Amino acid sequence: MMLEIIATSLEDAIAAERAGADRLELCAALTEGGLTPSLGLVEAVVQGVDIPVHVIVRPHSRTFQYDEKDLAVMLSDIRYIKQAGAAGIVIGVLDEENKVNTEVLSRLLLEAGEMNITFHRAFDEIEDQLKALEVIATFPQIQRILTSGGQAPAPEAAEQLKKLVDKSKNTSVRILAGNGMSPETLVPLVTATGLEEVHFGSAVRVNRSFMHPVDEAVIADVKSNLQRLGE
Repeated sequence: MMLEIIATSLEDAIAAERAGADRLELCAALTEGGLTPSLGLVEAVVQGVDIPVHVIVRPHSRTFQYDEKDLAVMLSDIRYIKQAGAAGIVIGVLDEENKVNTEVLSRLLLEAGEMNITFHRAFDEIEDQLKALEVIATFPQIQRILTSGGQAPAPEAAEQLKKLVDKSKNTSVRILAGNGMSPETLVPLVTATGLEEVHFGSAVRVNRSFMHPVDEAVIADVKSNLQRLGE
């Protein structure tokens, strides 16, 4: 069972690793859903922890549709993130019909090269997620999709998440459940869906707020529950 924790600072990253996180998603501006962090922060976190660091590449929060100017920024960010030694990036691009924009995605993946790739929660804007999973799975560079199974929080979408997990079994893509995850709902959700990767944000922070640091005791408890589930 893989536990991914959102980090917004070096302190977050070190604490999350110490508490048992397997991987980090590094973001800025979480009140806007997560934007690309500064290069200085990327370098500090990559150098400061031993677990994989995946960096979100999202230049603004207005939409998941990007024009050529946005794309130029994203390509440059990917280049610098790769040079900084990050293990992966977290991206998501849609077209005007809220379907996977395969042309733009291909360009981003070409720049990413051999980096680990997560398609982020832009996926939850897509109406036919099972079809979208098929499209994403045609890109062998993409290892996982971060999703709550739609617009509702993940614990409320167990049926859809199970469909996605089942659909993904014959592909190279894993389903990473995020949004609304909590220690209380973790075990029943994983049991009902067969999830093998989970993504935690505010629920593993002091006061369950992104305004506060990560809570190592909560992360350790989540990790312990995942280990029991994996036995």
